[in-house]
Amino acid sequence: MSKLPIRVITIPLVLFLAACSKPASEADVDEQSVDAMEPEMEIMSESETAGAQMADPTVVDPDHYKVEFENDAVRVLRINYGPGEESVMHYHPESVAVYLTDVEGQFSQPDGSVVDASAPAGSAMLGPGGAHRPKNLGDSTFEVVEVELKAHEASAQEPGGPDSTVVDADHYAIEFENDAVRVLRIIYGPGEESVMHYHPDSVAIFVTDHLVEMGLPDGSAQELAADAGDVMWVPAGQHLPRNIAEDPVEVVLVELK
Repeated sequence: MSKLPIRVITIPLVLFLAACSKPASEADVDEQSVDAMEPEMEIMSESETAGAQMADPTVVDPDHYKVEFENDAVRVLRINYGPGEESVMHYHPESVAVYLTDVEGQFSQPDGSVVDASAPAGSAMLGPGGAHRPKNLGDSTFEVVEVELKAHEASAQEPGGPDSTVVDADHYAIEFENDAVRVLRIIYGPGEESVMHYHPDSVAIFVTDHLVEMGLPDGSAQELAADAGDVMWVPAGQHLPRNIAEDPVEVVLVELK
């Protein structure tokens, strides 16, 4: 099959935010110039830093951060920034971010460090929890789906089944994983189908438009349609997908452990 290009970012977000400033020596600057430098660093006080570590982006910046859905395992945010727009300092727990558009941004940390970072549309990234203040440096709006992870225990009732990446490696590839999640890139060409396999509780982020027939273990079938950028909670279970669209379909699946 002809696969779409896969763009992956596995570098944690904290690496984007490494400090790169170098303090001047006392001999090089006088008191007045030191005072002038302080606002540029925008170093937060201890109390401000503590506040940022608790600031919910959907509360302190609802114009850019909206809850797509939430349950006891995840909170999924849809993030939109217009050209040149920036946020306030806020906090995210460990998360998986999927970039629906190209992103050219700047991320500031409470300690004053600032790093520019970019990512292509369709890429995915696993990031640790932390506080930051983003800004869109691009000339167009960017959109991101962020899956914030909560403490989660798999249901004892989950039946399990064949691993998709083992029984159908042509369509299912592991992007990255840790103790909390496994993130898969799923690509089907027109008319292609899989074999029966299993996924745990998951979040699906549709990179392309989607029209798939899902065969179920009892022999029945259901049609699943979605638009590019849609997000869906997928309960644990087995299925056999078949792409009934005329174009390839691509999905990022965040499997919860």
